[in-house]
Amino acid sequence: MVVHERLCAAYGCPIAYFHNLDPLSELVSSLLSHRTRNADSGRAFKRLRERFPDWADMIAAPTDEVEALIEGVRWPELKAPRLQEILAAVRDRTGGLSLDFLGSMSVPEARAWLEEIPGVGPKTSAAVLSFSTLRMPALPVDSHHHRVAQRLGLVGPRVDVGPAHPILRAQLPEDWSAQDIYDNHEVLMIHGQKVCHFRRPACGACVLADICPSAFRVA
Repeated sequence: MVVHERLCAAYGCPIAYFHNLDPLSELVSSLLSHRTRNADSGRAFKRLRERFPDWADMIAAPTDEVEALIEGVRWPELKAPRLQEILAAVRDRTGGLSLDFLGSMSVPEARAWLEEIPGVGPKTSAAVLSFSTLRMPALPVDSHHHRVAQRLGLVGPRVDVGPAHPILRAQLPEDWSAQDIYDNHEVLMIHGQKVCHFRRPACGACVLADICPSAFRVA
């Protein structure tokens, strides 16, 4: 809680949601963003949406066309067929192309449903529920968030990003709102981007330095 309060004071909570996409579109956006800068994945998503106003058209499109549209993201040759396969899996499981029904489930149920689809992991499932118009209290953990959490000792040094999701969520109040959970993710991510860098973290400028066991020890 101290970490959350200090970072919120530093970065200004509540933080505005950066997306207002329906959950299926958020699924596409989240898959594009894996290991890719937001600006690049955003441009790729925009190109896909302009070319395929109906996601069903993308499923039927030649994969090399999809790959060309998303060439600015990392691993477009892998993401193009995966996007088509995941959208097809949603269609096959539901009879349509909408994930709005997830809003009637609990967060664990909705995440489990999504993660049954090959290629959808914990970060993506949480992002779909949190970032989309569903606005559900799911906690995504990206690489920046994970790095800060490890350095603070919130998760162990050998705990990978995926397994860190339930550990970090369990440390937050059960009754927190979707906005509270979103803020927690965002401030930890922003802190990782601006201060707690992968190399040469700016510990001298860190509002958590006095409670961080890694402060001034990371080269």
